[in-house]
Amino acid sequence: MKNWHACWLLVALAFSIGCGKEERREATTFYQVLNQKKADLAAINALEKDLLGSTAAWCQGIISNGAGKGKDLAENAASAKQLAQSASAVAGQLGHVRQSIYDQPLKQEYPQEVRSALINQISERQRMLQHVTAALQASADGFLQSANSRGYAGDTYPAAIDQLNTLVANYRGPEDAVGKAIEELRVKYDLPAAGSPGKT
Repeated sequence: MKNWHACWLLVALAFSIGCGKEERREATTFYQVLNQKKADLAAINALEKDLLGSTAAWCQGIISNGAGKGKDLAENAASAKQLAQSASAVAGQLGHVRQSIYDQPLKQEYPQEVRSALINQISERQRMLQHVTAALQASADGFLQSANSRGYAGDTYPAAIDQLNTLVANYRGPEDAVGKAIEELRVKYDLPAAGSPGKT
């Protein structure tokens, strides 16, 4: 009976060690993928911050001065369309990064948790940009409607501008979600920092 218990303990220990090695291997691969994606996401972060900062300033100008008349309305409609296209493009770039992270074949619990938190954060940003895109498109339509209205006096603006302003007024830039995920994996599994020699 003692020998049976000893064998069972050895099997359990070997299984536990094997699982630990598999988890570390999986985490290391995921860590390397995230380090490769870090520069891509940093570039997207910069685009997003610049875009939404510009959109906020544009909104404030319209709220303060009105949409104008004639040529001003046409220019505001064109600006809204261009900003909407840019917001949609940034959301699409985020989608590519999110999909590449989602496609990682993770089976271990902790790497899955890190991936889930990262995907959720990127998805929230995509939703924000989609709302911004919709408000910009509605604003462009509103400017064109005003241009075709004989009763329009030039001192108001489309209702969608207020919605857009609410979305972008308090924007402070995206969190470095990939950097946070990289650090969590590095600490948990004692992994070498990017560019450092790996452990044997």
